[in-house]
Amino acid sequence: MTVKVLVVDDSAFFRRRVTEILEAHSNIQVIGSANNGEEAVAQAKALRPDVITMDIEMPVMNGIDAVKTIMGSNPCPILMFSSLTHEGATATLNALEAGAADFLPKKFEDIARNRDEAVKTLQDRVLAIANQPAARTPTITRTPPPSSRTTEPAKPKEPTSALERIRQRNEERQSQREASSQLAEAAGSLSINRAYQILAIGTSTGGPVALQKILTQLPGNFPYPIVMVQHMPAAFTKAFSQRLDGLCKVRVKEAEDGDVLTPGTAYLAPGGKQLVVEGRSGSARLRVKEDTSGRVTYKPSVDLTFASLSKAYMGKVLGVILTGMGADGREGSRMLKQQGATIWAQDQDSCVVYGMPQAVASAGISTKSISLDNMARSIMKEVGYSGV
Repeated sequence: MTVKVLVVDDSAFFRRRVTEILEAHSNIQVIGSANNGEEAVAQAKALRPDVITMDIEMPVMNGIDAVKTIMGSNPCPILMFSSLTHEGATATLNALEAGAADFLPKKFEDIARNRDEAVKTLQDRVLAIANQPAARTPTITRTPPPSSRTTEPAKPKEPTSALERIRQRNEERQSQREASSQLAEAAGSLSINRAYQILAIGTSTGGPVALQKILTQLPGNFPYPIVMVQHMPAAFTKAFSQRLDGLCKVRVKEAEDGDVLTPGTAYLAPGGKQLVVEGRSGSARLRVKEDTSGRVTYKPSVDLTFASLSKAYMGKVLGVILTGMGADGREGSRMLKQQGATIWAQDQDSCVVYGMPQAVASAGISTKSISLDNMARSIMKEVGYSGV
């Protein structure tokens, strides 16, 4: 199947560069371009592309506003291009929350070792979000207000296409936020499950939205430390951790070398480096390390972090693999399971890209496949909260 792409950027040079890279792939066709957000909205309606690549900073209408408009009227998987700055990271996170599927730095060389790898990265991302993310959006169950509960609520119309699923997701974002707060407040009493001493989460494409949804539902007295590995450039993880910290009841921070793991705190692996856990549970510390070996594709790597957890915490780990391309996390999860740990995977229907979860599920490593809507609740039940 040929994936039809709309390229949006105010730079004619960048539009041409992206077009040349994409059309070098036999299964990708660029069907149009736009030089600002307003044109993008019009072209999305007229051309109905399978994927849109979108710049953030543009005249007339910026990329974030364009994403909001497109996702509300003519939803389509959108790949954002961003500068590797704190401001660029913040804008990109806003775009992802508005409905964009994924992002890449505008300087491809920042995430690739050579031109061929950069070209393949862009092509692979476009194909991945065309084939999966638009069609794999979580379904939120709305709770009717008290005044309307005397009558049987109408069942929401089952989405029949990828575009309808995207539209449904965006219509229900506010309901997600309200439900997240309600779940955290309704956690009830806690009888800690001593089978675990730490929660570990690994994710990639689609991860920022998934992590935000899960963490905002966890109560402030969460009994274990949380270690999170999200494939993200170095400039982004600081901004992302700060964003989560402002939204969540648990504390969230970018992991620093020497951090002592503390219950109720979530540590996000810094982009561009490797995060490992050293010591034993109760006194374990985080080590943030440079990696110039070239042997590991991802920085940070879920496999490396999970492998270190298998030594530090043995089997007392609840590991969760969320949406993402590739298979990072499979071998680390395998090592954890061999020590007696529990591994869960996000289910296919709620994934942006069903790559990493599929890798652990198809290998027989994960014991459950759970929708994103139910993941936080499932974690809280497993941990020992009575009110969920």
